[in-house]
Amino acid sequence: MRVTLPHDLTKDEVRRRMHAHANEIAGFFPAGIAKITTDWPSEDRMAITAEVMGYTIPGGVDVRDNEVVIEMQLPAMLGMMRGSIEYAVKKEAERLLTP
Repeated sequence: MRVTLPHDLTKDEVRRRMHAHANEIAGFFPAGIAKITTDWPSEDRMAITAEVMGYTIPGGVDVRDNEVVIEMQLPAMLGMMRGSIEYAVKKEAERLLTP
């Protein structure tokens, strides 16, 4: 799954908002079904690991000059939820990027 969101912010501001709200990522999923861990392996990449319904889903967020790219490697068994997950991720990420 890949979601690309354009933005008009500086990369520093995007990183600041992501650091400030990383603890809210679990809220992108229905209540209580996800455990999320995050890490910053580089200045412009936040690694995400989601544990959802017994599956471990690796992913990440890349901060670029004019866009943020969110990628998650959904297992086939969660494919039926892809549309719902994409919608929730896009909606919540857009909220964080709105000035």
